[in-house]
Amino acid sequence: MSHARKELDWPRMLELAMDPEKARSRAGYPTLVEMAPLFEEYMEKKTVNAPNTQVNRVRAEVLKACRAKAAEPPGLFTLTVPTGGGKTLSSLAFALEHALSHQKRRIIYVIPYTSIIEQSAGQFREIFGDTVIEHHSNLDVKDLSKDDVRSRLACENWDAPLIVTTTVQFFESLFASRPSRCRKLHNIANSVVILDEVQLLPPDFLNPVLTVIKELERNYAATFVFSTATQPAFGPHKSMDFNFEGLSGLREIIPDPFSLHERLKRTKVEKIEGLASPLPWSDLAGRLISHESVLCVVNRRDDARALWERMPAGTFHLSALMCGAHRSCRIAEIRESLKAGKPTRVISTQLVEAGVDLDFAVVYRALAGLDSVAQAAGRCNREGRLGRGLVYVFHPSSRIPAGHLRQAAEVGRQLLAEESADPLAPKQFDRFFKMFYWLRGDRLDKEGILNLLGNDPELRISFRVAASKFRLIDEGAYSPVIVHWGEGSQRIELLRRKGPERWLLRQLQRYVVNVPRHTHARLAAQGAIEEVHPGIFVQGHGGLYHEQLGFCADRAAVYEPDELVI
Repeated sequence: MSHARKELDWPRMLELAMDPEKARSRAGYPTLVEMAPLFEEYMEKKTVNAPNTQVNRVRAEVLKACRAKAAEPPGLFTLTVPTGGGKTLSSLAFALEHALSHQKRRIIYVIPYTSIIEQSAGQFREIFGDTVIEHHSNLDVKDLSKDDVRSRLACENWDAPLIVTTTVQFFESLFASRPSRCRKLHNIANSVVILDEVQLLPPDFLNPVLTVIKELERNYAATFVFSTATQPAFGPHKSMDFNFEGLSGLREIIPDPFSLHERLKRTKVEKIEGLASPLPWSDLAGRLISHESVLCVVNRRDDARALWERMPAGTFHLSALMCGAHRSCRIAEIRESLKAGKPTRVISTQLVEAGVDLDFAVVYRALAGLDSVAQAAGRCNREGRLGRGLVYVFHPSSRIPAGHLRQAAEVGRQLLAEESADPLAPKQFDRFFKMFYWLRGDRLDKEGILNLLGNDPELRISFRVAASKFRLIDEGAYSPVIVHWGEGSQRIELLRRKGPERWLLRQLQRYVVNVPRHTHARLAAQGAIEEVHPGIFVQGHGGLYHEQLGFCADRAAVYEPDELVI
């Protein structure tokens, strides 16, 4: 174990002097040294009775490789493991042992979607208990006693030894100009940061994101792990008309990821009609109906609805038009249905592609970037019980959304059109991302963040402007509505009576749907949604929320029979 110089935590020392009571409220978390035996005990129980299958053997090898690599000097690491290969726990094993070897202060696990963060944080909490701090917008505090001063301060300051947060929360904090968001910055230094599903870093901000990672690694003693099945081409590369600075010194944790892919290869990819022409929704529905159980992933919310409406009763629907609580419930129902061996047909947007543990024998994927196709394939034959699962890629009848999604789909089409024994081999993703980054060009820093933060002789650095422009989610494009689903109705009534109290707003996050801003304005003008407190809108019309589809703005003028009874 190294013996690095002990650092002084000046922000904490200052708070101890200025506000001793608050400082004491932050104290009491166990150290990573104390947490390590809990992890070992959990992993021993998990592996001792695991069936001797090919998938479990590979998972054991991945875990072993992560433990072995953890002793290496701090820096930038890639963890390239096929879907189902045990990345989550293995990356945590690496982080724990690396932190102990190099006296790192904490582990920060960064996840792209809230739908995954709840799943991962739950698993970590099963191992470590309340040591885990979950910091994101959709935190559902069922037990109000858990929303105490200590947990609030830990979220504000990231004092805990294990933080689970979102990509948005992590990177926007690094570019923020508000003190409340900047308080945690000193606790990112000398940490191990795991970026899960790293291929989902927003391409419009990729250059600023990679620049800040480089800065944290070089000057703030942070170690980063880029974890995914579809590793982006983050290394430097240039051509005659393009210079991608990227990240130097990346080290792969898995000795031979190409061999690992071959051994975990569980699917065969078929291209419907060679992707030459759009497949009508009715024809696609006919194909899906021919399978007793099937998952179909499309690119847009409207596509999911259009296809679902052509499917037989009992077909599941998943999209962001459903609130978080509704989606979680549906995913649990789908898992139970699959486990029971019942016919299970699911129409979903890409929200199932990262971290949602579903296993189908047949998966259909609308044409998209090669990484998205691979992630959808990760929901097919996940446990390797079949010889080969089938993944069908089709050209959707709707236009692929403009911008980087359409560009990624075009590059994906080019690579899929090639004759290849394995279109989803790891080497294909290096080609895909290099071609995609070349197409994006200057739009890898769409808002010009690096220019705003660039130094000049007069020290004109536009911190505040850069912070206002660094928004990984375009908040101006969508507005939230709190919906009546499940316990959402009860919480809306509490909101009316008690007002926007902090604990209640946190609960209500699980019942929020984001709708396009222009649609939001129209519904408000019609009285279909109601502003119960300044800036807080709730569903006012009973017909707006459908039990299967979620929020349906076009149902604003449709009345349920019960609503016509006086």
